[in-house]
Amino acid sequence: MHIPFAIPECRIERVIEQDPDRIVIQMRQRGTSSRCPDCDRASRSVHSRYHRHPADLPLSASQTVLRIEVRRFYCCNPSCHRRTFVESPSELLSPRARRTRRLAEAQWRVGIVCGGAGGARLLKHLRMPASRATVLRLIRALPMADAPSPIHVGVDDWAMRKGCRYGTIVVDLDRHRVIDLLPDRTATTLAGWLERRPDIRVVARDRASEYARGVSLGAPRALQVADRWHLLANMRQAVERWLHGAHAQLRGLTPAPGSADLPPRRDHAFPRSTPELDAGAESRTRWRAIYDEVRRRRAGGETLLGIARAMGLARATVRKYAAADIFPARLPHGAGPSLLDVHVGYLVRRIGEGCENAMSLWREIRERGYPGTSRQVHRFVAERRTKPIRSGRKPRNETVGMAERPAAGSLLPTARQLAWLLVQPTMALDAAAAAVVTHVEQDETAKAVAGLARRFTALVRASGVNKTATEGRASAADLDPWITEARACGAPAIATFASGLDGDAAAVRAALTEPWSSGQAEGQINRLKLIKRQSYGRAGLDLLQRRMVLAT
Repeated sequence: MHIPFAIPECRIERVIEQDPDRIVIQMRQRGTSSRCPDCDRASRSVHSRYHRHPADLPLSASQTVLRIEVRRFYCCNPSCHRRTFVESPSELLSPRARRTRRLAEAQWRVGIVCGGAGGARLLKHLRMPASRATVLRLIRALPMADAPSPIHVGVDDWAMRKGCRYGTIVVDLDRHRVIDLLPDRTATTLAGWLERRPDIRVVARDRASEYARGVSLGAPRALQVADRWHLLANMRQAVERWLHGAHAQLRGLTPAPGSADLPPRRDHAFPRSTPELDAGAESRTRWRAIYDEVRRRRAGGETLLGIARAMGLARATVRKYAAADIFPARLPHGAGPSLLDVHVGYLVRRIGEGCENAMSLWREIRERGYPGTSRQVHRFVAERRTKPIRSGRKPRNETVGMAERPAAGSLLPTARQLAWLLVQPTMALDAAAAAVVTHVEQDETAKAVAGLARRFTALVRASGVNKTATEGRASAADLDPWITEARACGAPAIATFASGLDGDAAAVRAALTEPWSSGQAEGQINRLKLIKRQSYGRAGLDLLQRRMVLAT
């Protein structure tokens, strides 16, 4: 049989095909002598012979095993403490290895990409079988590659265990590669890492205070660049926080002119059943008791973190309850999306004509393309029925309290949805979204918040990689007037956001004038999440570090 690859330092004597999936290659080493590993003296005196059976790269679709005849020599140096030694093909095999160097390299490369269990399954099909423990052992035995000293880096946090433990990822922005994974996201750890790399000139980061302090301690001469995406996200989050407190007031605004011309639509959610209403009332009572307890503990001087741990609540919930002067009850639900929405106008017209037979109306709209069942049509008609039904039951609108329904003029998107609309440019909104924004901007504070949000969004988007230096400097020059105006806008959340920008002004101005960002770090974090899921969350920091760094 012809062997399509060379085997260094050895001479092939025979190829045995034991079965269709296994080939044994008999060989012996070239040369008639070998050198003692201690005294380096050559010897030709053979003591004995034995065979080694290491696995090698597969040949075609068959697993390959080498049968190497190994000689043991006498050491002829009387002053050497070693009496015998074994010749070893150093290029092919490591001492006492059960696989060749090239097979081990192929296996750890598969392990770097697929992990332990996934790599073991793939290697079995590739005729290079190895257990998952062996694959992981090969990966952990690899030395970390030497990389050139980075100059521009990006840092961001990643979740080892979401909500419990976090680490830091460091990316070389010039080479587009992960440099290191740090065990936590504290300023001390980051500062120590930066101190060992004095060539770093730019650090792109999010707006976390720990990273800002760590960079200031570890690389005080480096330029810190705040990430533009985080600036936009923080602006939207500030608007959303303000809306959570102002949403009830905005719902009470009178309808804007022209809103009556909108097509008919459902103005409230479908009514809930009596068991659902009872469960909701019970839930409100329970959360009201939790709210009272949080307020009592906070008035007693306990910290937010201590309250959260003692009561088993999320810190965000404790923070919200501690800051609320009255219980933040859930607002009535508006109408959610339904298959019936496109047919509401037709149903309203037919009910106005006197047709209140739900099954008849369902058959009519089914011919018009309605794909749902008759249940939603029954619920829609029951709320608008004017005549008693034959069974003698009362119409639906007499049994459901109308006080639980939101007024037609108070329908607004949620705080999160509305915040997204308020930060968008006016020209980017469709007719329905523009009508909602116009309705909200009847409130003077909301109008001021929306204007500030749009100006800041435009200011950030006017800079970046694809913008000129002149545009970036112009955006940076507009930052100070924006901060001054935002602090006096009357919305505490926006004023707090502006104060935070002022405290991190140097990094924010650099974000508006420099092309660097944390985008590469975010992309590498997505890849890190995939590797974590491949490992079922059981991979340690050392394994994740090698799979992220050595893969590139």
